[in-house]
Formats: sequence, C-alpha cells, structure tokens
Amino acid sequence: MALQEIDILNPDSYLLDVPHDRFERLRREAPVFWHKEPNGPGFWAITKHADVLTVLKDAETFSSQVGGTQIADLPSSDIRRSPAVLAVMDPPRHTQHRALIAQSFTSKGLARSEAYVSRLVAELLNQVIERGTFDFIEDFAVKLPMAILLNMVGVPSSDQARINDWILRLLATDDPEYQTSDAERADIGRRFMEYAHALAAERRQSPRDDLLSLLMAAEVDGVKLSYEEFGMFFVLLLAAGTDTPRLILGSSMLALMQQPAERARLRQAPELLPAAVEEMLRLYPPLMHFRRTAVRDVELRGRKILAGQKVVAWIVSANRDDEAFVKPHAFELERANNPHVSFGYGPHFCIGNALARMIAKTALAECLRRMPGLELAGPVERLRSNWFNGPKRMPVTVGQRP
Repeated sequence: MALQEIDILNPDSYLLDVPHDRFERLRREAPVFWHKEPNGPGFWAITKHADVLTVLKDAETFSSQVGGTQIADLPSSDIRRSPAVLAVMDPPRHTQHRALIAQSFTSKGLARSEAYVSRLVAELLNQVIERGTFDFIEDFAVKLPMAILLNMVGVPSSDQARINDWILRLLATDDPEYQTSDAERADIGRRFMEYAHALAAERRQSPRDDLLSLLMAAEVDGVKLSYEEFGMFFVLLLAAGTDTPRLILGSSMLALMQQPAERARLRQAPELLPAAVEEMLRLYPPLMHFRRTAVRDVELRGRKILAGQKVVAWIVSANRDDEAFVKPHAFELERANNPHVSFGYGPHFCIGNALARMIAKTALAECLRRMPGLELAGPVERLRSNWFNGPKRMPVTVGQRP
C-alpha cells in the first residue's frame, strides 16, 4: 500500500480490531501525515507520543473550541459541537468551568463512593453468575458505571435504559445500530436538556447532596450557569462518566480472557491489579483520538500546519510508540514506566480518570475472584467507530467457579 493510500479514518477499518500496522507505518514514515477526508478538507494525523503531547498541551495553538473535538465538521445543532460543552472549551473558560466539579472527582472526593461501588459490583455479579451465560457488556460493563454516575449526579435509576440509549445515539453515530440524522440528534439533545432541567426543578423543592445540586448552585465569575451550560454539563457528566468505564471494562476483560496466564497471575497476586489496569488502558484506550484545530501557522517535524487546519492526535497510536514504551505491543503486568495518554494530556486531561480507575480496579478484582473460569460464549462484536475503542457485545459463560 502506498503511503498516501493509508486510511485510518474509515470506521470499517476498526470492526475487527485497531489497524495497528497502519499506525506503526505512519509513526515510522510519516508521523505528521496529511490524511484525506472523503467529505471534508482533510486533517493532519499525529501518531507519535511526543507529538501528541505537544498538540494536547498547547491549547493556545491547537484549539478545541474553534472546530470541536470530532474529526468531522459538525453542524452547530450537534450537541458534540456546542460551545457549552466542557470538552469543546479552551482555557481560561475551560479552566473556570472544570473547577466547578473538579473536587468531586479527586480520589479524596470519591472516597465515599467506594463502598457503594463495591456493593453494586457484588449485586450485579450475583445476578449474572446465577444466570451462568450473559453478555458482559450489556449486563455488566454498561450497567455498572451507569448506576454509579446516576447515583453521583442524582438521577433516578429507573431512567438508566433511556439515558444509555440517548448517549449512544448522540455519540456512537458511526455504528449502524445507533446511527441518527442531524435532526434526530438535535432532538435527542433537546430532550436531554429538558430532562436535566426537569430534575433541577425537583431539586429546588427537595435539595440533595449530589452533583446536580452542585451544578445548580455553581457560578463562574459570579454568574450562574446558563440554561445550555447547565444542561450540557449534565449530559457530559453522564456520557463521559459512563462510556469510558464501559469501554475500559469490556476491553480489559476480553484481554484477560485471551491471555489466561496473565489472568492467573493477577488472581494469585491481586496487588498487581493497579499496574495491570494502567497497562490495559495503554493497550486499549477507550477513545482513539482527540481533534484540535490550529489557530496559527505552526511547524511540527518539518511539516507546515496552517491556521484553520484540523489536527488529530491519535491516542491509540501514541500508546504504542516504541520511542516511549519498551516492547510497545506486549502486555506486561508490571510495566514500570507507563506514560500512556489514554486520559488525554494537558488542560483537557480527563477529569473522571480517578473514578474510571476505581471502577476498573474494583470490578476486575471481583470478576477475577468470583469468575476465574469466565470464557467467551460467542463472537465479540466491536463498535463500528474510529473514536470509541472496544466491544459492544461480548457473550460469556461463567464456567468454573471458585
């Protein structure tokens, strides 16, 4: 394949797995690569670890706000493009809004949630183990983080299925199962916002100690959040807080089933689990890229990037760069130096990283302990996406029990 024919954009290329051979060639031959775009102007694909750090930390040159964080140039009605979304803001506005909820997502702020998470993991495992055969994604990896976030934000658990459907139809739009038109996504976004404000109206009558009440009282420079800012914060908390752990859990459990020797080591030495989670995050990042837009001309590795051009930092490639990682494709439980960028880098470093790590460690520890014989019971179906990385269906059987 000629270099210019390499395609890392087409979602079909990710149906079986990430096309790591293509990324490896780009890192080697064209680390700053002009990629054609069938329905757009094209973009710069950034695939080396050091260059991804450069792009993500320099918000003054590479903006989230100017063009959004999706490769495609989305219409203004699309919720993923809204300037009221935290991920689309640039500093200093981003810094101010992020500070409103930052303390709730620190390790200290999450301490009171740990007992609830452990109890919820046990309850869900009781249900699926009794059934013997189940879908690990739909019956566990989806339900666990969704229940946790609904509890933290203050959303009725009875609305879990509706919220999950809205999130997938807003974000997983390349997958045929969740494809929606621009008009449908705008309508879902509107309903999501109305739902958030309906809950806020309830809180005014009955205040509670949850993130929804925190947002209602939040102010930036002495001004309360606007109707759209409040609604978008609500959507972001539920979407980002559930999608990332779901993908991490699915990819991690699949990797452990495919590597029984490593799974056995983890069962025997559970103290290795924190490092193992970091290694699985490196190898299987939940999001594969972040888009930025250059706001001024800049040079990177001798290539001239012009103001207005799209720049895409490929996390999934940076995490396997042999200049940053020894044996980058190997799964090493005790990897000592692991500077992966699966939670981003710079001002947009994932605010929910501590929560995602806690969920992963708690859930995987119990899965390993209570389902040592877990194995696939059918084909794994991946999401059709160049953004989300992981399975959407994974039938399993409990098998041998302790």
